Amino acid sequence: MIKRLLLALAFAATLHPAFAQQPVDITADLFTVDENTREAVFTGNVEVVHPTVKVWADKVVATYGEGGTSDIKTFVATGNVTLETTDQTATGERAVFTPADQLLRLTENVEVINSGGTVAAGELVVNLATNVSTFTSSGSSGRVTGTFTTQ
Repeated sequence: MIKRLLLALAFAATLHPAFAQQPVDITADLFTVDENTREAVFTGNVEVVHPTVKVWADKVVATYGEGGTSDIKTFVATGNVTLETTDQTATGERAVFTPADQLLRLTENVEVINSGGTVAAGELVVNLATNVSTFTSSGSSGRVTGTFTTQ
């Protein structure tokens, strides 16, 4: 069990280069590693705490390749997803991070709140390599909306 717990913490540490240099704490009601499907699954009241970001979700699944912890393919959080930094809070129903392209996708009823205002959208894509964030509407009838505070 200790080996698997360390393996899980190593997963979180490899999600983003900044994670590798700082501790990451993960708590959940249940933790399962399936070496056949190459998945580490945290279920029930999942909380991922890193010094620069906190993530809450009903379920978090890390899928890895043949290289194990150094070969993360995807990191998926589902159900009541919240990502919080010191500057903002983002919520949605699903967040997917793919280290290969450094893209974080937050989908389904996305809302981002910070001191500058609030943006609601169907999807938010953050390119961590370029620091570009793109909000898109949901379907043909949805729209991206924003309320902004001026100084």
